[in-house]
Amino acid sequence: MSDHDDKPADERGDARDDSAESGNGLRKELPQEVPAAEPAAEETPKEPEPRQAEPKPDPEPRLTGRQRLVQGVWPPRVTRAQLIVAVLLFGLGFGLAVQVASNSDTDSALRGARQEDLVRILDELDDRTQRLEDEKQGLEKQRDELENSSDQAEEARKQTIEKERQLGILAGTVAAQGPGITMTIQDTKGTVEADMLLDAIQELRAAGAEAIQVNGVRVVAGTYLTDSGKGVGVDGNKINAPYRFKVIGKSQDLEPALNIPGGVVQTLEKEQATVTIERSTDIVVDALRAAKRPDYARSSSQ
Repeated sequence: MSDHDDKPADERGDARDDSAESGNGLRKELPQEVPAAEPAAEETPKEPEPRQAEPKPDPEPRLTGRQRLVQGVWPPRVTRAQLIVAVLLFGLGFGLAVQVASNSDTDSALRGARQEDLVRILDELDDRTQRLEDEKQGLEKQRDELENSSDQAEEARKQTIEKERQLGILAGTVAAQGPGITMTIQDTKGTVEADMLLDAIQELRAAGAEAIQVNGVRVVAGTYLTDSGKGVGVDGNKINAPYRFKVIGKSQDLEPALNIPGGVVQTLEKEQATVTIERSTDIVVDALRAAKRPDYARSSSQ
């Protein structure tokens, strides 16, 4: 048997007691164990709430072609150049409108004219064309004579004298005589105005009148007419009715030009004036104008 087994039981008991006491002492010295907290019940993970989509702005409505056109021109963006072009186009359009209206009035007058009036108008146009052709041939003849004459200086002097006489008639510095017409306008109502007499003068010139005299006043290129009380002023000279025109030219052209539909005679008759026209083979236009030297214009010939 071993020594250990030989020890008395009391000693073994004491030893157990001592070891127990020492073990209890050690246990007492240690901090008490904190009971582990029971793990919380696992929570079921919540699914993340879906984020609400932010409201998107409504897409712009598609514009029609007309709406795009309106947006392009309004509000207007006008530049200076565009404004100038617009003004020019407006002026052009206004002029065309006036021209169309004038032509429409003329067309209306011709549309309502009688056949014999239309024939007379065509004859007048033919006569004007022939007159211009004759003038052209005369100028060509003068040129040929100057080129072919043996004494060109003498021929040039003759032509100069003839041209001076012609210019004197047009300028009113010399008297004139020849075939033509006499037109008398009776105005008992006082309704004839200066612009009506001016229309008559312009129509006579267009028909080939070479010399015109109204109540003792010579009509020239610079003649002007104004209303003067109950009469009319011609270059500052007052004349009263009856108004008597002495006109030198081809009577076959002058009279029809005054009697065309819507022309001078019809206009005066609408104003309750009376117009008489007489043809003559010997009309004398003897009213003269003093030769006036121009203030600024000078001959450009060397």
